Formats: sequence, structure tokens, C-alpha cells
Amino acid sequence: MSTGDVVDLADGSLNRYLLKEESHQIIGCSFEVLNGIGHGFYEKIYENALVVEFQALGIPYEQQKRFDILYRDVSVGFYIPDLIAFGQIVVDTKTIERITDDERGKMLNYLKITGLRVGLILNFKHSRLQFERVVR
Repeated sequence: MSTGDVVDLADGSLNRYLLKEESHQIIGCSFEVLNGIGHGFYEKIYENALVVEFQALGIPYEQQKRFDILYRDVSVGFYIPDLIAFGQIVVDTKTIERITDDERGKMLNYLKITGLRVGLILNFKHSRLQFERVVR
């Protein structure tokens, strides 16, 4: 799998169509952020910089929205995604060596918890943006 592959983790197929334009806009914003401030900062810096880009382009977003994790209708914890863009895409900023199955698995859980279908993992660790689009 190469950087930027689009993987439907529900069945392993490539899914290039669900929220394609919106995903491309978010990835474009990520390139702008990386080119603008460089690599190697903390994740929160990139999250906040993406908010600035989203605002400049009029992309609707929610930052740090809380989702309860329920078990037998009882809240047993919560998940707070970095961003939800267009009301439909979970955006997770990272500064890690590389995106692994661990991050992909976490994104699947995030999608399940939020009820959304598409997630973007954006890694700003290196001078070249690494990203993966996960579809549930």
C-alpha cells in the first residue's frame, strides 16, 4: 500500500468514490499547512492550522467534538476526534514515523463511534505528507 491509497477496511477493496471531492479538499488543505509551517511540530499545531485553512476556504468543521462510547446504553468512556469536516469525515492529525495498522484500526473504531463512513489519517512527521483515507 502506498501513501495516499484509499482503503475500504470493511472489505479490503479500494473505494475511490465516497466523499471524494471533500476528501481531496481536506488533503489539499493538509498540503498547504505542511508547506506553510513545515514538519515536525506537535499534532495539535497541525489540527489548529487545518482549522485556519478550513475557515479560509469555508469548509464546515467541528473541532474536538465529544462522542460517548456506550455499552448496554451506559457511557463507559468517550472519544474526541481532532476534527470532523463537512459533517461527514473524521480527520485525525498525526506526527508519527508512519501510518500503521494500529492507526487504521483506531480510525475504524472512530468511524463506528461517530456513525460516519470516511476518515482521513494525516501524518505531518516528515517533509512529505503521508495520508490515508479509510472507508467503513
